[in-house]
Amino acid sequence: MSDEQLTLTINGNNFTLDVDPQMPILWAIRDLLGLTGTKYGCGAGLCGACTVHLDGKPARACLTTVSHAQGKQVTTIEGLEFAELKQAWSDNNVPQCGYCQSGQLMSAAALLAADPSPSDEDIDSAMFGNICRCGTYTRIRTAIHDTAKKRT
Repeated sequence: MSDEQLTLTINGNNFTLDVDPQMPILWAIRDLLGLTGTKYGCGAGLCGACTVHLDGKPARACLTTVSHAQGKQVTTIEGLEFAELKQAWSDNNVPQCGYCQSGQLMSAAALLAADPSPSDEDIDSAMFGNICRCGTYTRIRTAIHDTAKKRT
């Protein structure tokens, strides 16, 4: 397919790109716009490292095309304004290697926006598919609970 001029709204800013409409937004975000906080993990939507928000809902950037994202509000980790959650992440020493953390934070932020007081089961369900090779899942859950408590 040939390139087209498409406009994406990312972190509140409009960007017009000459790209193949079927290009995953992951590559537009990272390679064309230089926002490298969103990570490439598996390329198949299974690990969650590339999670961004589309209109506030978590989406895998490796599977979401530029044409699908056009007209939607895309938020990357660079645009995530959720100081309480980021502080809880730090306070609970969640990151080890840190590679998956941007995707984890984006999924956790979407969960807390939809459910300000999630149960363990809610957290497990919302975070399912966000893989952490370091195994910091209990710290992630604690950070989400801590954030919920501070917000209520």
